[in-house]
Amino acid sequence: MSNTAPPSAGASGNSFTTPQPQPSATPTAVASTSAGTSTTTATSNQNLNQIVTDYLLKKGYKRTEEIFRQEVKDLDETGKPRDHNESVNANKFFPAGKYLKAFKHFAHWIDNGVELYKFELEKILWPLFVYSYLRLITQASYAHARELLEKVRYRFEKTHPDELHELSSISLSYHVRESTLAKAYLENRYVIPISKSLIGRLFHVLERDSDQGGAVILDIIQEHCRVDAVDRGPIEPFSFEAIYRRARQQDLDEADIQEGIPGLPNRGGLANRNILDNTAILKLGPLPVDKELYGDVLAELAEEDRLHPPREGLPTLVQEYNALVKTEADAVSPPRTDIPYPPSRARDVVMEMQKVRENRDRFRIEGRTGGVGPGVSVCMFTFHNHLGSFTCIDFSKDQELVAVGTTESYIRVWSVNGKALKSRLPPEKDLKVNNRKLIGHSAPVYTVAFSDAIANMDRNIYESETQPETNSKCLLSCSADGQVRLWSLEVWACLCIYKGHDGPVQSLSWSPHGHYFVTGGWDKTVRIWSQDHASAHRLLVGHDTAISAVAWHPNGTYVFSASDESDKSIRMWSVTTGDCVRLFTGHTEYISALECAPNGAILASADIGGNIFLWDIAKATRIKRCRGHGRGGIWSLSFSVESNVLVSGGQDNTVRVWDVDMPAEGSRPVAQQDGDGTIIAVGGQNDGKQTGQPAQPASGAAGGAGKRKGKDVMITPDQISAFPTKKTPVLKVQFTRMNLVLAGGCYHPDLQETAR
Repeated sequence: MSNTAPPSAGASGNSFTTPQPQPSATPTAVASTSAGTSTTTATSNQNLNQIVTDYLLKKGYKRTEEIFRQEVKDLDETGKPRDHNESVNANKFFPAGKYLKAFKHFAHWIDNGVELYKFELEKILWPLFVYSYLRLITQASYAHARELLEKVRYRFEKTHPDELHELSSISLSYHVRESTLAKAYLENRYVIPISKSLIGRLFHVLERDSDQGGAVILDIIQEHCRVDAVDRGPIEPFSFEAIYRRARQQDLDEADIQEGIPGLPNRGGLANRNILDNTAILKLGPLPVDKELYGDVLAELAEEDRLHPPREGLPTLVQEYNALVKTEADAVSPPRTDIPYPPSRARDVVMEMQKVRENRDRFRIEGRTGGVGPGVSVCMFTFHNHLGSFTCIDFSKDQELVAVGTTESYIRVWSVNGKALKSRLPPEKDLKVNNRKLIGHSAPVYTVAFSDAIANMDRNIYESETQPETNSKCLLSCSADGQVRLWSLEVWACLCIYKGHDGPVQSLSWSPHGHYFVTGGWDKTVRIWSQDHASAHRLLVGHDTAISAVAWHPNGTYVFSASDESDKSIRMWSVTTGDCVRLFTGHTEYISALECAPNGAILASADIGGNIFLWDIAKATRIKRCRGHGRGGIWSLSFSVESNVLVSGGQDNTVRVWDVDMPAEGSRPVAQQDGDGTIIAVGGQNDGKQTGQPAQPASGAAGGAGKRKGKDVMITPDQISAFPTKKTPVLKVQFTRMNLVLAGGCYHPDLQETAR
């Protein structure tokens, strides 16, 4: 602190005594030294500021030093702090740097908070930014104003592009007085509607974080905003209320109409057209194969082609494999590194080889030609003596096992061919039974799902080792007890219990590549798990009501979920980010089944009203609606390998086959529109009915299948065929990799026409 100012300053660096009078000088001398005095004064001020800063730091006055630094940044032409009498808030002054700090802190709290509250809290960010910027410009803190604009404008470029452009032109104090936009904001209070449940939480956090910028935000809200408490639950863009009002070109609520500044064209508030954004870029192509696995499979397929050359007209297995898989990510395929998978094993090599063989040798479905559908065969399994207790059915992918879940909380697994089930337990080595009972759940079982499997090869490609087994090793189940259980099909016991859902778990599904699985529960959440972790990797929140169905995209990077009751929406989620990337709306009944086509471009959904909707995933638009099932529920859907045929099973005791491609123009000479604008084709070319009358099933529907509560059921001409049962509601349909349809249901002897 002994640093001394230059002699021209008239005092030492740490002395504040009044300087002694100096002898008068000639006018010429005064004139010659005036310029030098100005320069040395600036130097003196810099040294003095540094001395004060050093002193504050030495004494530990860090907060005082921070405020001092902010004031030093904002000096006028004479080197003194600017007079802030013209500030928008003359009674309470905040350092210029506080505004950006406050904005960043508040935005970080919102971004890392509960997803349910983000949409409403983000409404505060825009007025906070505008009033912070105008305050800085008004008090001539231009550098801080430019920094604020540059660092946060990205948040508002989509929603407020015009206002941002005009604000960027306000760069000097007098611009504020001339700008129509600035006047509108400064002369009016910005209205912010927020649900009552959130207001207390908001102001508590601002008070708690007063030193981190909460005081700045509170002052702006008190001076320039009006927070309206709305008696409603938290709102977010994809909530049922938002979807309902958007479909009718309405604002979300009366309170939302008043949001913003009166007199402005957009009012700065929530615009209905900005609620939903189904334009996020999707990668719907197949997932690139693991390079090590690709090399191993390619070598073994080449050996297989050498030992067993293909029949004339068929490609080799190597050619089929190269046409079937991708080795590198591109514009349409996601990178494999986004989702970690366990390293490949010998079993994976054998399974890949068998999948290539079955894909080449499958029954090929070319789609409808000339109004005649393909000859799809259905193998139906009917369960008797169940006393109405079966709730769900699943077939293993190698068609060796079938499992059912029951209302009595147990699971039963059968061998399809009646052979004895294997067990690795020594005491059960000689046990010969064709079914096993799995006990562990304490409430009804809602869904069961086998892990991946395929028929094994007729030779061992690993001569020095035991031949890898390719049958199903595990079974997943979910129940009303809130648990998800992983069962071993080798020791017939529960391996792991996954807990996380608050309430019953309604649906689950394995990832197409194994290891991961997705669940949906009554707690309105979708969760993504892996076998080796007891807790969920992803928690997907957004539905307004319980989850009724879930499904995977074929590349394993997206999942779909459907919500029941009042929501009735379908969401598409990114597994890597956890974001909702698509929203599908249009169902008016409980959504009972979801299935994504193997080509990754089409999603099928079904409801209890007998409707099947086909959706274009990339565009988030509905392609068409298929009708033919009676009311009561469509419980299962499955696509053919080519993705051009869809099979469905329902409560109306039928299995129906549908042409995915839109009917040709010639097959629907008369078309009518239903209430929601979907084209309903009637009077098909070969339906045997007079034009304009409801079409009938193409092949032998059960008597009465065309009636529903005394009314004709509209059967669209894209129905290829219908396979009726006597009194067996169909709970499961599944296309095999060879394009055979497996179906399963429970015989109800007392069931008449209730479901029709």
